[in-house]
Amino acid sequence: MTSQSETPLETRSTTSNESSGEPAVQLVSAETEPPAEPEAEKTPTYKVKFETTEGDFVVEVHPDWSPLGAERFKELVTSGFYNDCAFFRVVDGFMVQFGISNDAEANEKYRSKPILDEPVKKPNTRGRITYGKSGLPNSRTTQVFINYKHNVHLNGSGFAPFGEVISGMDVVDKLYSGYGEQTTRLQGRIATEGNAFLKEKFPKLDYIKKATLVEAKE
Repeated sequence: MTSQSETPLETRSTTSNESSGEPAVQLVSAETEPPAEPEAEKTPTYKVKFETTEGDFVVEVHPDWSPLGAERFKELVTSGFYNDCAFFRVVDGFMVQFGISNDAEANEKYRSKPILDEPVKKPNTRGRITYGKSGLPNSRTTQVFINYKHNVHLNGSGFAPFGEVISGMDVVDKLYSGYGEQTTRLQGRIATEGNAFLKEKFPKLDYIKKATLVEAKE
């Protein structure tokens, strides 16, 4: 089992993290990727632009990697869920996590709509984006993280990447990381009290200003 500091946990309680271990589902090699699917079988990708307090970055989402995860991510982006979200957990050499809305009602809505688990088809290499989850089955909802390195230990633990940063990774690298894990056990308060709580207790955090779908060029 990995320690809490090495796991992108999403808490499901307003008071504490769930501490049970992640399911050991080894579906992709820790070091190598499976053969690419034939182009004809792939679902078209889509891109999302994130405007942040440090600059912009773009994520390309691959529905064939994680169909349910990609579908939920598009829903969240188009509904404006990620607008004004804080990068509330930034751990140097590990990952940056976001996905708790400033709207408590939106958080409650999705807390009761978890995504079913999916096979891990791609490894958690640098720049890839994956949902955070607790140690329980089917616990993905809205929180996601971007890997700062190849986090090999996540590949066999059910963390299925659904996209990757294709531009602006230097911006992701600059997101404020001085608070480290201090917010990890405060996710319940963040979900109910929003950015007012974060700005009072953690004033240096960076934020997403806006997340939008990038229109495909004809």
